Amino acid sequence: MDRVLAHGQYILGPEVQELEEKLEQFVGVEHCLGVASGTDALQIALIALEIGSSDEVITVPYTWISTAETIALVGAKPVFVDIEPDTWNMDPALIEAAITDNTRAIMPVGIYGQPANMSAINAIAERHGLPVIEDAAQSLGGTHQGQRSGGLGTIGCTSFFPSKPLGCYGDGGAVFTNDAELAQRMRQIRNHGQAKKHDHPILGLNGRLDTLQAAILLAKLEVFDQEIAQRQAVAARYTAALSNAPLTTPTVAPENTSVWAQYTVLSPERDTLRERLQAEGIPSVSYYAVPLHLQPVFAALGYRAGDFPVAEQVASEGLSLPMSRGLPEEVINRIGKVCTSTERSSP
Repeated sequence: MDRVLAHGQYILGPEVQELEEKLEQFVGVEHCLGVASGTDALQIALIALEIGSSDEVITVPYTWISTAETIALVGAKPVFVDIEPDTWNMDPALIEAAITDNTRAIMPVGIYGQPANMSAINAIAERHGLPVIEDAAQSLGGTHQGQRSGGLGTIGCTSFFPSKPLGCYGDGGAVFTNDAELAQRMRQIRNHGQAKKHDHPILGLNGRLDTLQAAILLAKLEVFDQEIAQRQAVAARYTAALSNAPLTTPTVAPENTSVWAQYTVLSPERDTLRERLQAEGIPSVSYYAVPLHLQPVFAALGYRAGDFPVAEQVASEGLSLPMSRGLPEEVINRIGKVCTSTERSSP
């Protein structure tokens, strides 16, 4: 950070390019571009694929709103499919029924730290000639069949929001691809569509990664593998501590590894459990408690309660417990005892 302050190249300075090169090596792709946020990453990917009015993009209703929001912002229609009951990621078995003549892309999400079943999704996409935009905002560092998340689709998108396993000190994100032409288009789009100074052949946006954030990420990337291993150890301790609790612990598919962005459990008594944890001074969060197909902003899509039962169940029962690489074992055991307790709060 001191070096950035000294050279003063606060926008697209040399640290941004250095970070991009190191992330290319980490993910195993030919091209990486640092961008201003995970949301910008998704929107830049959609624009680069020339997706717009009258087009459809298949995604999931159980995710942060950016996934579907960016589809709508480029003028396209989000088309939802349900999630798997174990991994809580896109169910590949439901994709082909959702494909129409207007489908232009598939956008799976790596929820809570593990990638979706990208090999199955890619096979479907290939049969139908569709690109795959991998929303790896939570799963960067996780793997599918030995390959890093972010490099599993036509374009991978991630976020460096401070709460992510690899987070900066503000907003930040990146896009990944092995397609040189797409990389060049995305490079222009992130900088107002500019090919060179005073030359704007395409429409773009201001989606540049600040150099200060790149400097922070460079330091964190050096120890990211250790961060992942520590998070995996914390998750294993959680699963052991919760083995007798009346709830569902998360499942990692055998072909995947998770970076454990969150450790999320399902409980039919979620609100009661949250209250018991709170009484013990333990924070917990219900992420995505209202799935996207039931959000007011997407009411015009015509979806109703009951359309995606798995997503709705996970949304109504999901509770994320404290997760960090240094979470002490005694804290995990204390949380396990609260979750295992059969006591109920007074009405």
